[in-house]
Amino acid sequence: MSVQWRKSTHSGGVDDQHCVELGRLSPGIGLRDSKDPTGGHLTLTPTQFATLVTDLKQRWKTHP
Repeated sequence: MSVQWRKSTHSGGVDDQHCVELGRLSPGIGLRDSKDPTGGHLTLTPTQFATLVTDLKQRWKTHP
């Protein structure tokens, strides 16, 4: 299975240091550092990914 990785629109920062890519994998959703695409990835189930996104949005509201 060929994975198409997409860079987050929120990636960036000084020297593009905060770069994350997402990819649809057969067991779920993959997350990886776009600066190190061969360095491995984290695989989350769709439920875990949704929980992560919700948590990050909550944290961003209280600590922008």
